[in-house]
This record gives sequence, structure tokens and C-alpha cells, in this order.
Amino acid sequence: MQIPSKLKPYYENVAFSKEDGRMIINLGPQHPSSHGNLRLVLELDGEKVVKCTPMIGYMHRGMEKMAENMIYQEFIPTTDRMDYVAASANNYAYVAAVEKLCGLEIPRRAQIIRMMLLELNRLASHLLWLATHALDIGAMTVFLYCFREREYVMDLIEKYCGARLTHSSMRIGGAMLDLPANFTQELLAFCDKFLNDVKDYETLLDDNRIWRLRTEGVGVVTKEQALSWGCSGVMLRGSGIEWDIRKEEPYLLYNEVQFGVPFANQGDTYARYKCYMQEFRESVKILRQLVPMYRESSPELICNNKEFVSASKEQIMTQNYSLMQHFVLVTQGLRPPVGDVYVPTESPKGELGYFIKSDGSTRPYRLKARTPSFWHCSFYEELLVGTYVADVVAIMGSTNIVLGEIDR
Repeated sequence: MQIPSKLKPYYENVAFSKEDGRMIINLGPQHPSSHGNLRLVLELDGEKVVKCTPMIGYMHRGMEKMAENMIYQEFIPTTDRMDYVAASANNYAYVAAVEKLCGLEIPRRAQIIRMMLLELNRLASHLLWLATHALDIGAMTVFLYCFREREYVMDLIEKYCGARLTHSSMRIGGAMLDLPANFTQELLAFCDKFLNDVKDYETLLDDNRIWRLRTEGVGVVTKEQALSWGCSGVMLRGSGIEWDIRKEEPYLLYNEVQFGVPFANQGDTYARYKCYMQEFRESVKILRQLVPMYRESSPELICNNKEFVSASKEQIMTQNYSLMQHFVLVTQGLRPPVGDVYVPTESPKGELGYFIKSDGSTRPYRLKARTPSFWHCSFYEELLVGTYVADVVAIMGSTNIVLGEIDR
């Protein structure tokens, strides 16, 4: 005879209670819409959130500490894993900090190639954000369209560096390779096509009644709150502050290209969506300007500084001193001068910067990453209070966080 077994409620490490109509529920850390391993402990009064406690640390890997045990070149692939959606942006932010520490001047062509990769990576990151954000709210078609166009972007990146997700595309001192044949033609063809795709997204969403009801007036971040909470990127620009590090503190050749800084004053989820859509167009505008700049540039890809950067392959194969220097750099690593440096960059999610303190050895004495997702996650406990539980996922999606940046 079969003995029926009745399952008893079991909640691991969770305080579950229901008192006076208030309920404590968990959103995540494995919820399909929790954007990584983020756990939100929500206290609800009916359907309204009265208290929110974000809990992180489920994928902590100690990357900043790992950097102190690696030579400078070895840490580049690790930066890919911080924001695996925008790997090249993390590669560049770290490499730029090391180059500033060493005082390296990067050849013009290498800077142009870096900008192309950064803007392509920005498009890929924004497309993933729009796809998953729309899916969270229930828009399935946009999810499929965005992933289709993201494949074209990743094809271009793969054609250059051979990888689609974790690129490791930057090198200290310049670029590892020149662009492959026909790359610029394919890039321009993609730019022509992609603008029509952006129109399709807007046609589906801009005046969609459900989309507007779920995003307008939801998750409002005022200008004062954005400044107080340390917001950057679209989280800051969507609240009416026209701030973009590519404009305010130009790096690479951003001061030579024309582009706008989209911003909105409403500060809600819909305003942030509109900023992202306009940023698609601005990135395409930058990419188009980079193609003629690339064709007019001289072919040098790596700076000539044998103390920090290996010489060209031709010199290594023909000059004994270059071979010895290359051997030392590969086996022991470069030795930057004693000092510290912080370089901010504009990643797809906001301000991304690396602080490095050097004691003159081949490994960083201290490395610290300033990642936008960490700051944007930290104010959930204030932003989500007073909202409805159904809006939590929509607001969380609009902040565009990646837990790899948070659990460093």
C-alpha cells in the first residue's frame, strides 16, 4: 500500500512570516527576472513594497584580490568576466589605467580600432538589455528581434578578435591586430541596416499601451536622487543630467567625432528606455565617422616603448635586445613606476573606472574597480519602497545591472 507523503514548506535561510497582512517574499537569487544572482527580500503590505533588502555575494570571486597575484598582462582576460555583456569596455578601462600609469602614447590606428570595438560592444550590451527588459514586461517579439541583431554585432567582433562574448580584445600599448579584410564595408552595411531595426523596436514599443502603462511613472529617480545615489550612464541621463564621460573627459579620439548625449527629464523607466534607443543611433553615428578616420590612419598598431611593450615580431626575430626584452616582459611582466592612477570611462552601463596602486613591482599593489552596477543596485532599498511588486521587475530591468560587476 502506498504511503502518501505530504511535503512541508521549507525555506532555506529565509524568514517567512505573515502578520497583519504583511508578507515577506524572496525575489531571486535564481528568479528568471532577477538579472543574475541577486536576491531581493521584499516585505509586502498587500501588493505594495514597504521594505526591500538587496542581498548580493552569491557569485563573489575576489577578482580585485586576484589581480594582486597576477602580472599586469595576465589580468586582462579576467576583466571580461566582470561584465560579460560588455567585455571590451572592461578590457579597455583596465588597459587604459595601466597605460596611464606607464605613460604610454597609443598609435592613432589602435585608438580607432578600440573605439570601433567599444561602440560595437555598446550596441551589443544595449540590445541584450532591451531584449531582456522587454521580456520581463512581456514583450516577446522585441526579445527575438534584439537577439537577431545582436548576432550581427557579435559576428563583427568575432571577425576581429575571434571571440563572441569574452573578447580579451585589448592589449597594453595598442591593438593586437589590424582589422581584417572587408571589415569596414561590413560595418557600414550593418550600420545602414541597424537604423531600420531600431525603428522597428520603437514601432512595437513607443506607443504600445501595455508598455507605457508598465513603464511611465514607474521607478522615478529624481535629479537630486540620481546625484545623491552616485548614478551614472543612462540612470543619470534619464533623470535630466546631460553627463557622458566621453564628452566631459574625452579619451581615445572621442573629441574628434560628432555625437550627441541623449537625456530625458522624467526619470522614469520609460525615459530610460528612450535614452537607450537614442544611444543606438549615436553609436551608429560614431561608427560611421570612424571608418574614414581608419582609412586615413598610418598602420602602426602598438607603441614603441620596449620597457613596457614587446617590440614587433620582425624586431624580435632580428634583434637580440628586442628578443631579450620580449622574454622578460612575457615571463616576469612589465614594471610600471611607483604611483597610483584612476581612469574613468563611459561603459554601456555608466562610469567604469579602475584604480591601480603600483609599488614598482610586476603586480598591482592594489586594484579597485568602480563599476556602475554596484551603485545602481545599492539604492534598490530606497527606490523600490512604495512601488507595487509587479513593478519591481520592470524597475530592476531598467537599471541594467550585471551581477558580475557587483560580486567582484
